[in-house]
Amino acid sequence: MKFIHNIFDRIEPSFTKGGKYEKYYAVFEMFDTFFRQPSSQTYSASHVRDGIDLKRIMITVWLCTFPVMFWGMYNVGFQALTAISQLGLEPTGWRTAITGMAGYDPNSIWACFVYGAMQFLPIYAVTFAVGILWEIIFAVVRGHEVNEGFFVTSVLFALSLPPDVPLWQVALGISFGVVVAKEVFGGTGKNFLNPALAGRAFLYFAYPAYMSGDAVWTAVDGFSGATPLGLAAAGVSPDQFVNAYGQVITWTDAFLGNMQGSIGEVSTLAILIGAVGLLWTKIASWRVIAGSVIGLVVTAFIFNLIGGENPMMSLAPHWHLVIGGFMFGAVFMATDPVSAAHTNTGRWCYGLLIGFMTVVVRVVNPAFPEGIMLAILFANLFAPLFDYFVKQANIKRQTARRLRHVSQK
Repeated sequence: MKFIHNIFDRIEPSFTKGGKYEKYYAVFEMFDTFFRQPSSQTYSASHVRDGIDLKRIMITVWLCTFPVMFWGMYNVGFQALTAISQLGLEPTGWRTAITGMAGYDPNSIWACFVYGAMQFLPIYAVTFAVGILWEIIFAVVRGHEVNEGFFVTSVLFALSLPPDVPLWQVALGISFGVVVAKEVFGGTGKNFLNPALAGRAFLYFAYPAYMSGDAVWTAVDGFSGATPLGLAAAGVSPDQFVNAYGQVITWTDAFLGNMQGSIGEVSTLAILIGAVGLLWTKIASWRVIAGSVIGLVVTAFIFNLIGGENPMMSLAPHWHLVIGGFMFGAVFMATDPVSAAHTNTGRWCYGLLIGFMTVVVRVVNPAFPEGIMLAILFANLFAPLFDYFVKQANIKRQTARRLRHVSQK
């Protein structure tokens, strides 16, 4: 890799102060620190030195999304090719020329993966290109480095979308998330909302037919089919969950991810594999994830006891865990270190609120049954408040201990 070092060393003077391209230093720094370790290091004894920096943290999170990403691509292809083969539909679009080389057999893992990749990769490419363009523009104007947070924001936003979303909506959604939800507040570290979720929420309410309609879950023109969450909201009991091909969707199918849905939300197993990596590296807080799960299970159980005409009130907690985007949101979105709570007690409260609000939104809002997105954004608003009360309580306890110590003397 010495030749890479030589390239960056040779062009660096042109981007540093006094160089011909000084104002584009943010762009140079972005690529320089991606391929090489940052040159700025801490040597003072008052600091803890570590081999990891923010870019490496973001790359680790990105790698933890790989199980979700790869399964999502396979499942998108499997659902589409199954529709093509069983319903006699004709594949259309430019992607079919490439996929055709692998065949249209849903029993072929390679064919499913290729077809799914042809759906996901354009979404991811547009997300990354448009989002990083906004990041570079704001970095150049403000004269600071390109923030690394977008590396994770881009993949999470792309994975949260349905496979048949128009690419122009992808560009619009990520623009809203980066500019309105993050950059106007100062950039990475100063945003109080999760940018990926904010962009997804914008599309969710601006173009509901493209985000929650039956036709968006399968990447085949002229084909539609409801997700298990949509079926539950429509009053279908879990033992009658069937996909568009007439096959029963069991709890195991939902857990493994053999169903329709957004690209990254379908497989709870793949999400949990990614969660192991996040928790093992201590990048994500286990308290937030545990609190979210406990909040959802307890709230769903209470609604089960209450009962009522609303079918979502009778949906068992173990089904709430595996349908919709709850686990994807709880593991990858709710644990965002910027917009989440920062105190341990605050993280518990933050997670419990997310689980509670997820079920409440699913129950009271059958037109838009997916509750995790709104639950996390709602909890983002309360995260600073949780931390404030926790810190105030700690101050009061410390003050009381100090006064008791003085009085004893």
